[in-house]
Amino acid sequence: MNTMLNSSHAFFSLIFLYCIFFSSLALSSPVSDPELIVDEVHRKINESISRRNLGYFSCETGNPIDDCWRCDKDWEKNRKRLADCGIGFGKNAIGGRDGEIYVVTDPGNDDPVNPKPGTLRYAVIQDEPLWIIFNRDMTIQLKEELIMNSFKTLDGRGASVHIAGGPCITIQYVTNIIIHGLHIHDCKQGGNTYVRDSPEHYGWRTISDGDGVSIFGGSHVWVDHCSLSNCNDGLIDAIRGSTAITISNNYLTHHNKVMLLGHSDTYEQDKNMQVTIAFNHFGEGLVQRMPSNMYPKFHFLYYNRFSSPFSQAIAVLPYLDREFTS
Repeated sequence: MNTMLNSSHAFFSLIFLYCIFFSSLALSSPVSDPELIVDEVHRKINESISRRNLGYFSCETGNPIDDCWRCDKDWEKNRKRLADCGIGFGKNAIGGRDGEIYVVTDPGNDDPVNPKPGTLRYAVIQDEPLWIIFNRDMTIQLKEELIMNSFKTLDGRGASVHIAGGPCITIQYVTNIIIHGLHIHDCKQGGNTYVRDSPEHYGWRTISDGDGVSIFGGSHVWVDHCSLSNCNDGLIDAIRGSTAITISNNYLTHHNKVMLLGHSDTYEQDKNMQVTIAFNHFGEGLVQRMPSNMYPKFHFLYYNRFSSPFSQAIAVLPYLDREFTS
């Protein structure tokens, strides 16, 4: 009887997860009127700036993302509130908001096929939503790509967490991912080996590009308050029909090909790509792709800063709102 009940519970849990996943895919179709998203972000920014100028709350910064959670002195007890703080095309990314909190305690022992409980890899491959935090400062050197499963948050607040010196983060054909507060650097290629991507499946991976964050056919993705530098290929690349993405408050330095949006001029699925890029600092030692866009509709918002002499970037003045279309 217990076996039957457990099997029934597992079956209905699987059906529930499939319903969530396919509903999210439906919601990831292009926003029919992207101007509404642009206007909404402008309104939130202007409201935040107005509150700061009026001095209602001493914590107000004029950045609506930060003001949303930093003003809560008990944010550490209310970590999941961050999921309500997104702006732009990726604002509906909820990550692991509806799941348990998982604490990474083991920065080593990275086994790409049979990850151990307590490691980061064990958390990100699980089928259920998880809000992933870290119990202390740590550097995680992955042996192979960290292949994310849907509905996960990587929340580095409260610790100094580095993912460095090996292959880094891959978001491939999954949805609802939040990456916040990580230091991602010195990422290498991986591949030609087996890597697990769920509790039930592992498969052969070809050679990876060595991106910091690779978004490949992903949707509802928010990368916020991360520092990224010195990776083998791109710092953040979004290709192959990825959409509903916000890249915000990141510090990008010392890299050649910074950010690629869109696979190629001939890959028509990227016509649906919608990306918001806001409050980032394009810092020292950058060369090109800031960003490079093939097809996607995307917009820059206030306070993207460009502080280094670079050779190939879209001509955008700091603090100037501009929208670009393919």
